[in-house]
Amino acid sequence: MANPLEKILVYLPNSYPIASESFWAAALGNELYRLENVPFFAYGLNFKDVVLATPNRGDPRPEIRKVVTPSGHKTCRVLFSDATSRSKQSELLDQLAPWGGLFERANDSYVAIDIQPDGDYAAIYSQLERYAVQQYL
Repeated sequence: MANPLEKILVYLPNSYPIASESFWAAALGNELYRLENVPFFAYGLNFKDVVLATPNRGDPRPEIRKVVTPSGHKTCRVLFSDATSRSKQSELLDQLAPWGGLFERANDSYVAIDIQPDGDYAAIYSQLERYAVQQYL
């Protein structure tokens, strides 16, 4: 049976106006958690990383203190131009799947792309550069 997911958080002291980001995570015991969603704002964290998260003053969610075991996933974030429709965005993002790129949306234009450990980061980055030249990003 899969571990139930819990909310944990990380503070982002240099990321105004975003003060913190919360994650769904599987509790593994001994204050260890596996991140179960792609980070949108927190750098240095990736999907499926195992982190140490300890109780936090005044907040019921444990706070991420450090990455214990990196997952090998990488995270890329993109901001689409206002002129790029949501359906066109999905079409473009779906083209990253053969290289191991899957995505989660923060809103109508900001997307976090998870690049799987066996994915082709260089191919995804090159494709995103082409999208930028075509003014989709």
